[in-house]
Amino acid sequence: MQRLLSMPRMTRKTNPATKKKPAPGGERSLTPRQERFVQEYLIDLNATQAAIRAGYSKKTAEWIGPQQLTKSHVAQAVAQGMKARGERTAVTADRVLLEAARLALFDPRKLFNDDGSPKGITELDDDTAAAVAGIEVVEQFEGSGKDRIFVGYLKKYRIADKNSALEKLFRHHGLYERDNEQKTDPLTSLLHAIAGGNGSAFKPVADDPERDEQGVG
Repeated sequence: MQRLLSMPRMTRKTNPATKKKPAPGGERSLTPRQERFVQEYLIDLNATQAAIRAGYSKKTAEWIGPQQLTKSHVAQAVAQGMKARGERTAVTADRVLLEAARLALFDPRKLFNDDGSPKGITELDDDTAAAVAGIEVVEQFEGSGKDRIFVGYLKKYRIADKNSALEKLFRHHGLYERDNEQKTDPLTSLLHAIAGGNGSAFKPVADDPERDEQGVG
């Protein structure tokens, strides 16, 4: 009978230098492709295009890009990158909101002196100056030829779009959502009041396809 000899089991040793170390604080470290994704995302904040530029498949980039942003270590890297960029450029979320508020709450009366004459651009306060999108200065003369005399400047101020700034503030404060929650269909409200007042079992339907097609309401 042949006797089987057991051979010693070989164990594979891992080189400590090649072992991937976790990021400080216990967070997962980014893969090279994720690092590239973060860099590309900070360019235009487009997750799909950032995934494509980072080397992910074009067929799956539409869902891989947004998925990357749901991973805590990727989202943290993006947040750190945006914070660093804001510090370099001195552009923060508060600063952007302040500029939008300056445009939205701009008072045109501050462009003029008490006597109705226009203020010079250097005389405007910071809030008013921020609302000026452009200025045109035209020299004015009286007479002609040798008798031509300079009499002053005509200043034309071009003001930034106030409605656009107001819309941004509305969205920031969620005012559109609140307004939509308060809106009700008058006809539906009336039917609810009738049904509740006489104890009827009648239950009005808020969305009536036939009524919508007929243009009622």
